[in-house]
Amino acid sequence: MSQLQAELVQIIVRYAKQDGVHETAVPSLYLMRDSNASVPNPGVYKPSFCVVVQGSKEVWLGEARFRYSPADYLVASVHLPVTAVVIEATPEVPYLGFKLEFTATQVLEVLHDLEKRVRPGENAKRGMFVSRMNLPLLDTVIRLARLLDAPNDIAVLAPLYTKEILYRILQGEQGSTLGQIATEGSSAHQINEVIEYITSHYVRSLRIEELAGIANMSVSSLHRHFKEVTAMSPIQYQKQLRLQEARRLLLTESADATEIAFRVGYESPSQFSREYSRMFGSPPREDIKRLRA
Repeated sequence: MSQLQAELVQIIVRYAKQDGVHETAVPSLYLMRDSNASVPNPGVYKPSFCVVVQGSKEVWLGEARFRYSPADYLVASVHLPVTAVVIEATPEVPYLGFKLEFTATQVLEVLHDLEKRVRPGENAKRGMFVSRMNLPLLDTVIRLARLLDAPNDIAVLAPLYTKEILYRILQGEQGSTLGQIATEGSSAHQINEVIEYITSHYVRSLRIEELAGIANMSVSSLHRHFKEVTAMSPIQYQKQLRLQEARRLLLTESADATEIAFRVGYESPSQFSREYSRMFGSPPREDIKRLRA
């Protein structure tokens, strides 16, 4: 494993020469590099498989903390608003990361080929987990990364290696957590439908009864299962999506905070400013000025 990890470090260093998140020629594969430990950075994780190749990282989902290093991997099985912090990184030994995004459909395709079945009646589980890296999984990861040096092979082999990575995760000790998301009739699958709806309609005023109808659950069951998967309520989830999209728009456009507040669904600019400050540590103008600097 140490030899494979050393090779993976070399590949990422070649294709991520500067700090930041780097899109690759392999679909849905991203490489990360940071030369210094970071301040807390809010963002939304899509369903993804994440590996720390060098250094270490913490991800906060609500009050739940997930710390992982090269001995581990992290899986987000649904869209999740999180706060990520690079814990160990120096210019000499930078933090290096590998992230592969996937879809519930891809998970379902693997489940169809497995004898192992996820019981629909199981209770929903947290939509994020950390597990120990093992040799068969790391071997698949390195084969996928090597495709960056063989671009002609990507179209044929990348889907196969992605499927194998999902297979290895599903065969792991927490594989049922991932499998539930793609299993029709499971409470996790129903919550994922609500998550996808909120993600697509976060600007709207949402009624809890409407969301409960989408999940085919009672209001109390929706609250309980939604919080189990995401560590927050549906309204808190919507608020985080709004604020993170507002931050992205403020950073990339010239519009002022009041205009952005209305665009992401706020009716009160003062409420937007208060909640923005609470989440990001300073009012919109100061926060964006700091980020641009």
